[in-house]
Amino acid sequence: MSMMRRTVAAGLCAAALAAVTTAPAQARPADGEGRWGGGWRLTESGTDARFRGLAAVSRGTAWVAGTKGTVLRTRDGGRSWRDVSPPGAEGLEFRDVEAFDARRAVVLAIGEGEASRVFRTDDGGATWSESFRNDDPRAFYDCMTFFDTRHGIALSDPVDGRYRILSTGDGGRSWRVLPGDRMPAAQPGEAAFAASGQCLVSSGGRNAWFATGGAATARVFHSTDRGRSWTVSDTPVPAGDPARGVFALAFRDARHGLAVGGDYRPDQSSPYAAAVTGDGGSRWTTAVRPPAAYRSGVTWLPHGHRAALAVGPTGTDLTTDAGRTWRSVDTGSYDTVDCAPDLGCWAAGEKGRIARLG
Repeated sequence: MSMMRRTVAAGLCAAALAAVTTAPAQARPADGEGRWGGGWRLTESGTDARFRGLAAVSRGTAWVAGTKGTVLRTRDGGRSWRDVSPPGAEGLEFRDVEAFDARRAVVLAIGEGEASRVFRTDDGGATWSESFRNDDPRAFYDCMTFFDTRHGIALSDPVDGRYRILSTGDGGRSWRVLPGDRMPAAQPGEAAFAASGQCLVSSGGRNAWFATGGAATARVFHSTDRGRSWTVSDTPVPAGDPARGVFALAFRDARHGLAVGGDYRPDQSSPYAAAVTGDGGSRWTTAVRPPAAYRSGVTWLPHGHRAALAVGPTGTDLTTDAGRTWRSVDTGSYDTVDCAPDLGCWAAGEKGRIARLG
């Protein structure tokens, strides 16, 4: 990286940290609906859909996907949102959206059998094509990720005791199920959580990871060949119940990753619900001071190596030491969070809530 690019990157990272640390914690609004310092600024989405799918393209452009087949897009920093939902999708539950720019995006609907579908648009949502419809009643697709504008994968809960991977090499226009012979066996009761579009993530051109819960141990699977073969490691995040485990992952490169989760039931505590890795997910260490409650989404702040945000129904947490310690910075409810390279950080969640950082 040139000196000029390093200087710009450092400036962007500093600006991001300033946006989330301007005001002390006690300055936060009690109802969580406002913003702290230069923090989350709520936008008017015009809908009550719950958004668990989010793709941050830039400070100006973002996509969200959620309940009732709803897909929205903004190109003006959230001042207005356009409903670009696929026609006839009202009965579908969108849980993930991956966007390449303001015009090209892929959305995933979850559910058993034919409820799991993938759609793609090349014209900003004016038209959509259905590129995949699950025909196996045993499969349930949870999330997807793209390595570049052509290559991507999607994850299904176990079928015949192994997780199933769907692959595309043409930007989501067509998909095929990959062989499962190099996928480790699933634990009894194990599954992924379709809570934020971040149960399956990637970094670089070939590395992917997915997170699990619901079984005796919460685990993270890792592939270095775009989903053809996988290894798996235990994490210290508590599991042992269908409502507990790792819900979201974020990797800033092939080695450094964050895992967050807990117990999504509001009447249950979520101790030790964050972990970090520095070796690509082979080993995970419990955060010294994790978020105080369940978190469903996590993202690294751009151009830095130590700052990240985690979100959940009870608030937002910030780490400035690469996930070792977290502190609360907002009490608003969000399910998912994502940042673009130009510091366009966005969060989305229940009742049509969408916010931009700064």
